Amino acid sequence: MNRRRALAVRTQVAVLVAALALPLTACGDDGSEGEGGRQKLTVFAAASLTSTFEQLEAQFENDHPDADVQLSFGGSSDLVAQIADGAAADVFASADTKNMDQFLDADLADGEPTEFATNTLVIAVPPGNPAGITGLADLGKEDLDIVVCAPEVPCGNAAVQVADAAGVRLAPDSEEQSVTDVLGKIESGEADAGLVYVTDVEAADGAVEGVEFPEAVDVVNHYPIVVVAGSDETDLARAWIDLVLGDGQAVLGRAGFGPPAS
Repeated sequence: MNRRRALAVRTQVAVLVAALALPLTACGDDGSEGEGGRQKLTVFAAASLTSTFEQLEAQFENDHPDADVQLSFGGSSDLVAQIADGAAADVFASADTKNMDQFLDADLADGEPTEFATNTLVIAVPPGNPAGITGLADLGKEDLDIVVCAPEVPCGNAAVQVADAAGVRLAPDSEEQSVTDVLGKIESGEADAGLVYVTDVEAADGAVEGVEFPEAVDVVNHYPIVVVAGSDETDLARAWIDLVLGDGQAVLGRAGFGPPAS
């Protein structure tokens, strides 16, 4: 065999070996396994649940050693859009019923959602309340830098409702996609005040202060949770929901959440 033909043969063999290796590689990593080969449970949850669900993650993994919980937080509307676009998720926990209804309408749920907590709004201000915010009416003053959630986000929808009920015209300088973004602008001093949940001020641990206002009781956010349709880990997903509805109630209560209304 001359050198040119030998080189051609070796090239063909190399291509064949590479082709055979591709399906083996694909089969060996389908993205379904968590860290250390454990079963991955992906939980999509409203940003306001960050602190509480991170605590529950540790308890769940202790109770289920073969499980690896992956938490993904964001605005509820964004999470619905991500799952609708094909993002892999096993559990969805929303900060309101409006976005959960959209989730159901899109046939993204496996079963009926269950309410597990409630929450109300409070005015968040920097420590010391330098702008002297005393109530909801102050958020209509154009000389103040006000930040709220965008209307499609649960905290933004609640802000619109509570302002309408109180007859206050909000004058926000910024509309954010999650309540944590609102909180971040207040913590950094970029805003004089903003509307967040009571639980967010609690979780901020002194980085912001809360100014309560009586109109807040008129708008209550209800938090539902459900297994995502097509989940490969439905048993683990339901076990997570059972934890949220069981021992998780004490964790949620300590964070300032109210009990479910139903």
